[in-house]
Amino acid sequence: MAEGLGDGDPGTEVSGTGAAPAGAELRATPRFTLLIRAAKLIADGREFLCILRDASATGFKARLFAPVPVHDDLAMELGNGDRFPIELVWARGDYAGFRFCDQVQVERLLDEAHASYPKRQVRLRVESDGLLHSGGETVRIALHDISQQGASITSDKWLLMNELVRIETGVTQPLYAKVRWRSHPRYGLIFEQTFKLDELGHLVLPLQHLASHDIATLRQPIRPGSPDGDRQLG
Repeated sequence: MAEGLGDGDPGTEVSGTGAAPAGAELRATPRFTLLIRAAKLIADGREFLCILRDASATGFKARLFAPVPVHDDLAMELGNGDRFPIELVWARGDYAGFRFCDQVQVERLLDEAHASYPKRQVRLRVESDGLLHSGGETVRIALHDISQQGASITSDKWLLMNELVRIETGVTQPLYAKVRWRSHPRYGLIFEQTFKLDELGHLVLPLQHLASHDIATLRQPIRPGSPDGDRQLG
């Protein structure tokens, strides 16, 4: 029998239509299989990517990219903004089981189209500092959130639409992106190279632990003409 969910009861595995297989032993809460459903784990305000696998009205199993941090409050949020208070029940390797604090309608997990808000790509709030290289200048910025395709930042420097910039955080690879929208000092960026789900899951981990005083460890800005400065910015 497959591994149990957050409620500690494996349940009866059923198809997405909700019909139980013939002769199956019925449990208190039938389990549905979700092939891939990206979501956020929110532990005391810090957001981490997870992939929902199995779910029932009382709990779910998810793939994680890091151990669940020590927390007082824990929640799971779908791409459409629906948020559910949860409790960690078990963790084993890259997977963990969670219990919903209140029973949920499984349809809300299976079909996000019926939610109050439209589904969007999962964006993880990070609230970290970094350096932005643009037009031969280097300025400090605040990185607010990040997704597979882009990020939003605050920059005192005015940036041009479609301007190519490089962002350095000191704990991740340099991020090349173009300005997609602006409402100075807030800017939306779209990455030159998008991330896979697992890449995003691992990328965000060091950003969640980056304090402002760590900015002093960032390497010096690249000067035009240096071996690392061959890529033209702005």
